[in-house]
Amino acid sequence: QLQLVESGGGLVQPGGSLRLSCAGSGFTLDYYAVAWYRQAPGKDREGVSCISYPGRNTKIAGSVKGRFAISRDNINNIVYLQMNSLKPEDTAVYYCAATRNPGSGACSIALDRGRYDAWGQGTQVTVSS
Repeated sequence: QLQLVESGGGLVQPGGSLRLSCAGSGFTLDYYAVAWYRQAPGKDREGVSCISYPGRNTKIAGSVKGRFAISRDNINNIVYLQMNSLKPEDTAVYYCAATRNPGSGACSIALDRGRYDAWGQGTQVTVSS
């Protein structure tokens, strides 16, 4: 089973920044669209952002638009989520997911979990003073 590895989470004060990374464990992200999701305690999973391969198309959720940005380094096989101006409501476990079949939009932040070929274990982001 393919596995992704996220890193970069942590505790940050409101207004601060973090950069999350997502890499394949034992496989490359070539030809995979990659998405970031998050889930806060007691809440449903929320799609945050996605990026197609090789990176021409991206999507971003309205709740983070203007603050978060997704990018990918196809040489080093890493997808990043840059998070700026963090707010307490951004506190959640952040997951990355990869699929070679993202549908018609080149990438999506609204796919069922089973549509992805790989998921990560998640990285905790806590925004608090």
